[in-house]
Amino acid sequence: MEQQIHPGKEWLENLLKLMGFPAQVNVEERKDDSIESPECWLIIDENQLTPKQIQMVLGNRGEGVDAIQYLANTLINLSVEPEQQRGFTVELNGYRIQRQQELNAWVQQIAQQVRQTGMEVEMTSLSSAERRQVHNMLKDEDDLATESRGQEPDRRLVVRLR
Repeated sequence: MEQQIHPGKEWLENLLKLMGFPAQVNVEERKDDSIESPECWLIIDENQLTPKQIQMVLGNRGEGVDAIQYLANTLINLSVEPEQQRGFTVELNGYRIQRQQELNAWVQQIAQQVRQTGMEVEMTSLSSAERRQVHNMLKDEDDLATESRGQEPDRRLVVRLR
């Protein structure tokens, strides 16, 4: 485990340095009820960045930090045996935590709407990681089902009655 955490921290600090945003990265292990093993959170220290740099790394609707997270998960796990691979979450300025709260509230609202109307609802503007989270959030609901439709970049998650 420590073997992968150090490369994740080092990789992200090098990437930020190459982007012209040298910043420290803190590593935290967090357990999520929807996944079996704890995820490694790579938390960028925003105190070393200007507000403009933070916005540039986050990107529009989190697209920048999502892209960095995708690269981290792909490149850091590239030379690791599948059973030893880990999930990495890249966090900056509380973005992931805030987005998770927004997503939870939205999913509850959608679930209630589907139950009340009986009609399916499409959730657009979700990243692939967020679609996965929604699938996990609703997987234990006996009366609801989720599915993804369409092709990237227009892939949508549908919530419907079973």
